[in-house]
Amino acid sequence: MSAAQDRLPRLLALVPYLLARPGIPIAEAAADFGVSAKQLRKDLELLWMCGLPGYGPGDLIDISFDEDTVTVAFDAGMRRPLRLTGAEATALLVALRALLETPGVADADAIRRAVAKIESAAGQARPGGVAVGLGVREAEDTARVREVVQSALRAALALRISYYTASKDEVTERTVDPMRVLIVDGRGYLEAWCRRAEGVRLFRLDRVDEVVVLDEPAAPPPYAEPTDTSDGVFRVAPDQRTARLVLRPDARWVAEYYPVEDVEELDGGRLRVRMRYSDTSWIVRLLLGQGGEVVVEEPAELARAVREQAAAAVARVDRHLAAT
Repeated sequence: MSAAQDRLPRLLALVPYLLARPGIPIAEAAADFGVSAKQLRKDLELLWMCGLPGYGPGDLIDISFDEDTVTVAFDAGMRRPLRLTGAEATALLVALRALLETPGVADADAIRRAVAKIESAAGQARPGGVAVGLGVREAEDTARVREVVQSALRAALALRISYYTASKDEVTERTVDPMRVLIVDGRGYLEAWCRRAEGVRLFRLDRVDEVVVLDEPAAPPPYAEPTDTSDGVFRVAPDQRTARLVLRPDARWVAEYYPVEDVEELDGGRLRVRMRYSDTSWIVRLLLGQGGEVVVEEPAELARAVREQAAAAVARVDRHLAAT
């Protein structure tokens, strides 16, 4: 198992563990988790950057130290039992099933048991309301979306979709006039006239959260032309800026999920990429969430924004320590 795969379960377990043991010595907590005290301190430093949307004072997890002991002062809601939405359960099932297909997986039986438990509990999960965490739906859900889209195409009817845009980390409601369904690089897309954007758009079927066939005819304007996908589907938008990033091994997934350019392998398993973004606050949250595994080489203003957000969180912790 990679360092990232080891670390994530530990981070999720740390806050409720520490809440139940206020003032526990760091060395004792580290021993319980089977890591060094140095590693546990790194985990705690990463938790300082985690919290509720807004990610400002009063939103982030607050941890206080007294010499070699640690106490959680603000848990950002992590004391509550974990409850998965339908979309979150789907995302977890997708990941677990993909792991089962990985050659050499250590404990396939444990994964199968986890899948069975999640499938059993999925009927009790809260309604989604948001897109799947990583924007990837389960295969049968994508097939259902495709069937609805194709039925609308055959009947020449418009659609209302709830769509997740990864580059902006947002879900939007759109009314679209479907034009065709196509496969590009192994992924299914709906090409449609988007009334919200007033243009032809490609919508990844696995990012369509909800789809409803409307009782009105599809009417793309006569000047709506099919998209040329001979060079792929990614197109540069006029409002997008470019960041040059160096991804350390645990952050290479960013290049696998988000569109990147000029990919360059570096020593130590690092990757240099160029990544386009429209929303600065979104990419700052993305980078802070990597716990120092991404270096921003340019632009300078993005690097400065990341440093300022991180410094604000550290300053908040320092003020709390000074007051105790």
